[in-house]
Amino acid sequence: MGSDWFLLGAPWDCSGTGRGEARAPRALREAGLAARVGVDLGDAATVISSRRRDEETGVRALPDTIAAAHALASALGSGRREHPERRPLVIGGDCSLLLGVFAHTRQALGDVGLWLVDGHPDYFDAHASDTGETADLELAVLTGVGPPSLTGLGKAGPMVAARHAALIGHRTAGLDPASAAELARVPADLLTIDSPAVIGDPHGAGRRAAAWAERLRVPMWLHVDVDVLDPSIMPAVTYPQSDGPDIDQLAAVLTPLTAAPNLLGVSIADFRPDLDPDGRLAKRLVTLLDQTL
Repeated sequence: MGSDWFLLGAPWDCSGTGRGEARAPRALREAGLAARVGVDLGDAATVISSRRRDEETGVRALPDTIAAAHALASALGSGRREHPERRPLVIGGDCSLLLGVFAHTRQALGDVGLWLVDGHPDYFDAHASDTGETADLELAVLTGVGPPSLTGLGKAGPMVAARHAALIGHRTAGLDPASAAELARVPADLLTIDSPAVIGDPHGAGRRAAAWAERLRVPMWLHVDVDVLDPSIMPAVTYPQSDGPDIDQLAAVLTPLTAAPNLLGVSIADFRPDLDPDGRLAKRLVTLLDQTL
């Protein structure tokens, strides 16, 4: 990976329970990631400790989440200004760290697209979510659906136009009623490439997503939620779902995206080192990043 990247940690756990995601930046560094990048900027101040669910919005830890988003946006902006020749690699934490990423990119760059590689759509309404965690709804918030205190983080909203977002690797079969209703909320103009399509032709899925983004003519952010992987491959996640791709299939999808000339930055999230006692899975993720970046 070398000098093309700077590393920024986002120890962000939107549940406020300390269940494990916030320890991922340290675990991935210890598994060898820090040695593979040109610059390591340490961690942004994104620790969330509140478990309180806001009555009006239904969002858990709302004030802490807003503060964390601003902190990550500030740290990312500083990193990009200080290292303009490098691209950011943000390591979480859970996937609602994207609220901080796009709070920065929307204000600094205007229109930016998103490849969201995730086992879930993350398009819940907060009140319909069992937990109110922002990891259940960050794609909805990014595309302008949700409480104004979150959708307005980028000042001019939405932070990501739905037509500039792609959802890749999500499950579409065997869903419970709540998950089916969540999937039905995803806007029709958002590109979707589901898990069966990824497994059936991973190279083709990656090329399709890359070609789609090339036509947009906007910078692209790539986010990988590791629960996109089948739990037989990656069990160290909070919300595992079966019928996902394996590591080689995921690498095949990611390679055309990481090679795209309009790639702005990358984030990876939802790894639980507390469920990886021997560090084997952390090393597997570092290998995947080394291979694809």
